Amino acid sequence: MMTDNDSCAIDDAFKYVLYSSAFSIVFILGLLFNTMAMYIFACRLKMRNETTTYMMNLVASDTLFVFSLPFRTFYFINREWPFGKALCQISVALFYTNMYGSILFLTCISVDRFLAIVHPFASKTLRTKRNARIACCVIWVLLLSGGLTAGFVMDTTSSTSNVKFAYLQTESKNQWKMKLHEFTLSLVQIAYLLPALLLLFSYCSILRVLRRLPHRRKIRHRRTLTVIYWVLVVFFLCFTPYHLNLLGYTLTQVGLVHSCGLAQVTKALHPVVLSLASTNCCLNPLIYYFSSSLVHKEPTGSRGSASQ
Repeated sequence: MMTDNDSCAIDDAFKYVLYSSAFSIVFILGLLFNTMAMYIFACRLKMRNETTTYMMNLVASDTLFVFSLPFRTFYFINREWPFGKALCQISVALFYTNMYGSILFLTCISVDRFLAIVHPFASKTLRTKRNARIACCVIWVLLLSGGLTAGFVMDTTSSTSNVKFAYLQTESKNQWKMKLHEFTLSLVQIAYLLPALLLLFSYCSILRVLRRLPHRRKIRHRRTLTVIYWVLVVFFLCFTPYHLNLLGYTLTQVGLVHSCGLAQVTKALHPVVLSLASTNCCLNPLIYYFSSSLVHKEPTGSRGSASQ
């Protein structure tokens, strides 16, 4: 039985090399791909619908996170944070804003495709650009309030006078452990698990409808299928490992699971899954490309048809 988390400590110094390398690569690729995506949406894409509304907001979320990466990279290379406490907390807030922004906007895209293909006529009044804008505004309110809250409950002080990169206060008081436990379980259940189930339901329903179509009509939906597969790859490759590891780590830290081995494994995997989660802003542009292709192929006046 694990009674003291310190007895399960491991040497995770490798995270400094891993983070600095991963964030540097993600910054370069993310900046390049998202700049190209912004150019396409702003200058090349003349027809816009609900899907592009969600995609443009996803571009904005990715770009904000990309801009925070040089500061993170500097910290993990030099092991000190000279940029002040506020910027440290903002950087943490942008990480959570990007992760859960990606989850929610990808879920909106999935639901939009579900309504367009599975319920094309009944959903005509729901699938409007106005409703898409309202949904995006609600998501941004949730993201900013949740992200800023997460950033400002971090402890950014070290034992020296220097400011240290933000980390959760889980070791000083038992009440912080219980708050972390409740926050993490809510995060996994509501902010990840619910969108994941909704996404799977939407795409399984779409695939079931497309499977019944004649071969000639199936060919017309190749782009739609490509979007589905890429969204699934981004969602489950980037976000599932992080949340599973987060759940396991939290359960050991708050003492609900007494396993020194699990505590060590989850702590060792944390830098890996967090780096993997950050790559979503490099993979999302592939979804932008196929979604914009869908918009170009979507004929005027067919918004309520299953040909979408």
